[in-house]
Amino acid sequence: MSSVIQEPAVHRPTLADPAQYRPGRTITEWSPEDPAFWRSTGKRVAARNLWIAVPALLVAFVVWQVWSITATNLKDVGFGFSQSQLFWLTAVPGLTGGTARIFYTFLGPRIGQRRFTALSTVVLIVPLLWLGFAVQDTSTPYGTMVMIAALCGIGGANFSSSLANIGFFYPKQEKGNATGINGGLGNLGVSVVQLLTPILITSSVLAIGAGQKKANGSEIYLQNAAFVWVPVLVVLAAVAWFGQNDLKVASTPFSQQKIIFRRKHNWLMTYLYVGTFGSFIGFAAALPLLIKTTFPAYSVATYAWMGPALGALARWAGGWIADKLGGARVTILSFVGMAASITGVITFLPAGSDRGSFTGFFLCFLSAFLFSGIGNGSTFRQIPVIFRGQHLTGLTEGTPQYTAALKQAEIESGAVTGFTAGVAAYGFFFIPAMFANFSVTSAMWGFVAFYASCVVVGWWFYARPGAEAPS
Repeated sequence: MSSVIQEPAVHRPTLADPAQYRPGRTITEWSPEDPAFWRSTGKRVAARNLWIAVPALLVAFVVWQVWSITATNLKDVGFGFSQSQLFWLTAVPGLTGGTARIFYTFLGPRIGQRRFTALSTVVLIVPLLWLGFAVQDTSTPYGTMVMIAALCGIGGANFSSSLANIGFFYPKQEKGNATGINGGLGNLGVSVVQLLTPILITSSVLAIGAGQKKANGSEIYLQNAAFVWVPVLVVLAAVAWFGQNDLKVASTPFSQQKIIFRRKHNWLMTYLYVGTFGSFIGFAAALPLLIKTTFPAYSVATYAWMGPALGALARWAGGWIADKLGGARVTILSFVGMAASITGVITFLPAGSDRGSFTGFFLCFLSAFLFSGIGNGSTFRQIPVIFRGQHLTGLTEGTPQYTAALKQAEIESGAVTGFTAGVAAYGFFFIPAMFANFSVTSAMWGFVAFYASCVVVGWWFYARPGAEAPS
């Protein structure tokens, strides 16, 4: 008597109601791992949601980083803030952004990509309007400026919800590339604001309100740095609301996500991502003021945007290289590179009668941004590999146990990605805060020591022969 071996059934979404995949709808059936569905429907729908998310995230980063340039101009137009106070203004958005990211990590998938992208984009209009009016009055109290900076920080939270949501749309073999595009191009908002703001604030054509006089008699319009993005946010929020989709499968209750707080590798990868993304965003926030105070003869507008742009683009490359060489190896390489780069920065700083070398200082900073971007990509590649390995080891593909474990691994990977991004965003706060409270040289040596500890953690847990979670 012959027996017939049946392959495990593959869940295929019904296309009886193709209207659910149209823009603005909630999708109840979604199976990106099914090749037929992915080719016929999934890839197109996922791409539409991704390319709507990218510009929304980019402008959210613009709002998050707008103070990095605005603060460099306040004293020039008559605000009586100290250098330390200006560094604090660039730091505060990092504190609120990091905190809000943690909440957005769990709220985003719960509420849905379409609704959460639209709502989290449109609320950023509030701090921009307040900022635009506040900078036109030099009697605006410092406390008010701190409150505005704190609200601008909410823009940084959009990163966690965006990456967590977009990840659900793609099959596992394409998640890295999709999140690399979303995160890397979104990170470009940092360089966009630093490149365009110096141009925007000199344009009287765009100005709403009066200009501000500088000591040399020239006039600028600081409110442009805020007001010009308001209509852009309105358009992007509308496009997200009418163009994206909510995924029912991504609506994961917090009870299933909170288990990551008991996962050791959640905390270890958070530590490593603090070193990569925390450095990227913190240096991006602090560099304009560092240039202005350390090498005042050089233009902030000319140079400040280059490092964040290089780091954002390197993020995409970091994920691709990690696919070839292994995430852990590339992450360790990035920390070695950052440590060497910051040591170089210290070497070229002014000291005593030595005026230092701006060329050496700037090139070493560019190198630090490059390696931080590579590390951003490689660490995010590590996370899903680690959690799949932890959940799927010893299970047979196609069995109910394997399917359940894979789903839990996806849930935890998404939650860990968002949580690590939230904690790492505090680098935006701590790096400018360290420059505000310690000498530049002392702060830099502290970063080098931290990178050395990250090399040890990365090697011991993820890269050495016999590592606990090779990735």
